[in-house]
Amino acid sequence: MTEHSYDDIFRRGFDDYHRFVNPLISQRAQLAGEPLKMVKTKDGRLITADGLELEDFHGTQAFGHRNDVVTKALQDYLASDAPSWYPARVNPFSGTLARELSARTGDYYDNVFFACSGSDAIEAALKLARALTRRPRILALEGGYHGCSFGSVSLMTPGYLRDPFGPHLPGVEHIPFGDVDALHAAFAAGDVAALVMEPIQGEGGVRVVPEAFIEAACALTEKHGALLVADEVQTAMGRTGRGFLATSNWPRRPDVVCLAKHLGGGLVPLSAMMTTREIFLAAYGKHFASGESHNTTMGFNALTAVGGLAALELLTDAAIERVQTVGARFKAKLAAAIGDSPLVEEVRGEGFMMGVKLHDPRHPWLSFEHFGMPELKDQSVMSPLLCRRLYRHGFFCFTCGHDWSIFRLQPRFDIPESRLDDFVEACREALAAIEELV
Repeated sequence: MTEHSYDDIFRRGFDDYHRFVNPLISQRAQLAGEPLKMVKTKDGRLITADGLELEDFHGTQAFGHRNDVVTKALQDYLASDAPSWYPARVNPFSGTLARELSARTGDYYDNVFFACSGSDAIEAALKLARALTRRPRILALEGGYHGCSFGSVSLMTPGYLRDPFGPHLPGVEHIPFGDVDALHAAFAAGDVAALVMEPIQGEGGVRVVPEAFIEAACALTEKHGALLVADEVQTAMGRTGRGFLATSNWPRRPDVVCLAKHLGGGLVPLSAMMTTREIFLAAYGKHFASGESHNTTMGFNALTAVGGLAALELLTDAAIERVQTVGARFKAKLAAAIGDSPLVEEVRGEGFMMGVKLHDPRHPWLSFEHFGMPELKDQSVMSPLLCRRLYRHGFFCFTCGHDWSIFRLQPRFDIPESRLDDFVEACREALAAIEELV
């Protein structure tokens, strides 16, 4: 860098973020005791200015922070003279990545739209559904989280992440989680364009959609000619251990699958909406101009495609199988260690997408009201309290956005089992300390 050295950025940049970007995020992080000043990486982990080594359980860094393979691929590309952005929008790097993604699905999804975030991918899916069916209604599940743009936030379950932005996209309706009868009723009018759902709800509390609901969703969308859209931003690319896609065992393949998170290898922002060429042409194939009616300027660039190709290189069958086997052992050990705690209701999830549901103790000061935040009185304080203690042990865990009684665990795919054992012990100790307060 020329004008700003890294030392200068690490010295001033954290305070600059508070002043010039989002003071509320900065305030929340400081209040929660989150490690803020992370200045380098080592073997996939984060290192703070104080020397604390952190395992990141957020899920975006499935291959570890600054993975060597992804880093080298990007460095090699930047050292070349290959273009990154193509004015005609026909980018060969995007074409190669799309072909590789299609191959990972058995060549079923042979049409891919690239963008930068999960929200972008969901927006592309919503517009595809409207363009294809010319129908007004879009169904989503209560507890869902699909992004922060206007279309995707309209799918969001009601609450503080959605309510301030109304009026929302017309035609969006929410189905109670797992309610098959409500789903049948919603399709009765015959005007549904799409059903959008996560195979496992992330921010909704790491909730696996019941098999009966999935069966009904597959059958009803096919019967009524509506698109079944799987939001696999958190679950795809081996995260659940089921395979490349978590929807691989559904009665029928979703018509659309949305990917993001670690698709860019943890270093570049990249998302994808995958569908079939048949569906794409039926929606947009009237003439070439309509094929550009949904676009994104920088979504089709070479740099992010190179990151995606490197991520796929890392995502071997053996890596996914490890997620399944090690994840199952981790879940069993964690449940055995903390399952008897009066503060624990359940350890849930699949593969390396897990969550811990906590009970709220009846204690006069274990509440946000007592801490002087009455506006958060309906939120549980339990997951934030536990996460705060886990930070000290070197584990950065995250509270589910829609349910603050649950924290989710999405470790990197190559995390040593010994570190997962360390987490189990740290979680047991942290819960025991909180139990003494009750």
